Amino acid sequence: MLLEREPTTVTAAVRRIVAVQAQEAMSPYVALANRIEGFRPTDLDAAFAGGAVVKASLMRITLHAVAADEYPVFHEAMLGSLRAARLNDRRFAETGMTVAETDALVPEVVAFAASPRTKADIAGFLAERLGSPPPERLWWALRTYAPLVHAPGGAPWAFGQEARYLAAPADPDRMEPEAALRSLIRRYLEGFGPASVGDFAQFSMQKRSVTRRALEALRDDLVVFEGPDGEELYDIPGGVIPEEDVPAPPRLMAMWDSTLLAYADRSRLIPPDHRKVVIRQNGDVLPTVLVDGFVCGVWRPSEAGIAVRAFRQIPSAAWDGLEEEAGRLVALLDGRPPTYGRYGHWWRRLPAGETRLLGGRRHD
Repeated sequence: MLLEREPTTVTAAVRRIVAVQAQEAMSPYVALANRIEGFRPTDLDAAFAGGAVVKASLMRITLHAVAADEYPVFHEAMLGSLRAARLNDRRFAETGMTVAETDALVPEVVAFAASPRTKADIAGFLAERLGSPPPERLWWALRTYAPLVHAPGGAPWAFGQEARYLAAPADPDRMEPEAALRSLIRRYLEGFGPASVGDFAQFSMQKRSVTRRALEALRDDLVVFEGPDGEELYDIPGGVIPEEDVPAPPRLMAMWDSTLLAYADRSRLIPPDHRKVVIRQNGDVLPTVLVDGFVCGVWRPSEAGIAVRAFRQIPSAAWDGLEEEAGRLVALLDGRPPTYGRYGHWWRRLPAGETRLLGGRRHD
């Protein structure tokens, strides 16, 4: 949906993207504004508030917004990886809790979270349950893999400054983990195919061996292409592959936009010279500028508009397009403070390039 905005609903768009990165509060709003014609931030507010879209830890152990009815399958597909990432970590070992003891707490915590609970609420519940203050890393582990979503209810980006947790939607037809993983892979290919074993492994943080077995089980229901380097690329039958000369309009992408993180081969969208600039050593993925479908710079919000730093020369027509995109972002941010401010320190260390202030001044 980056080649042309489409008139569709928030929930339908989230489903098309499969999973929208939501580590930063405003990122899913920017992501959807790039893809939905006539997008209004209040539409996503309403989808969160009404439970049609939920926010939870899923792929790559990061927060994503997904369609609520898809959460149970996605969570089941990711559960083994989420548990392993926390329960095999030395920091969890320092709690002195066993895996069995921690797993036994999951249904109790989920039952307690039948209504929204803060970290302090759950710490108090665990202290009462354990007879002493819970180890610091216990909740760190539980909140990652227990079936919990973030409870909406705080302005201005649907969630308040303090996270509140809520039991996830129940799944009366729970899938076995292997079937859930195959379902997630198919959904991934619907959004991002053609893609390789390594691409899905990167997107999900699943082991390549596990991914390969699941794709082999799906092979008869997929189409397989040979990639530029001879690698097998999988896709769904009838998947749309745009022609090479299809115009790709300029876009100002959200931090951690899902499309930028969907492939092991990041050069699909990020030229190798720019990769270490836009994907920081600590894992931050900066808000980027797309021209002709490739990252060519970064942007940040300011009180005067949208500042854009280009890493290469951009044609004047592309600057005109970016001016229009910046105007959309300024309107999006009107009355909603940007949440990227704490990342401003990286701006001072960017490579040299042309910098322009676009989009005019936001309303006070």
